[in-house]
Amino acid sequence: MVTKLVQRNFKDPKTKMSKEATELTAELLRIFVKEAALRSAQQAKDESSVVVEQKHFEKILPQLLLDF
Repeated sequence: MVTKLVQRNFKDPKTKMSKEATELTAELLRIFVKEAALRSAQQAKDESSVVVEQKHFEKILPQLLLDF
């Protein structure tokens, strides 16, 4: 799944990813998504909300992207 996601952005369709590169990319994506969820939850908590909504994610996204 990660390979297909990454390969969509390759200019040459013959480009391949090694197993190690795929594993590293998957781990980076896992960490990124986990961090986004944690920051969104904290943002919701800071706003006294019991539900994390899209607006919470949108508020944390700029800084998250700068951190990664």
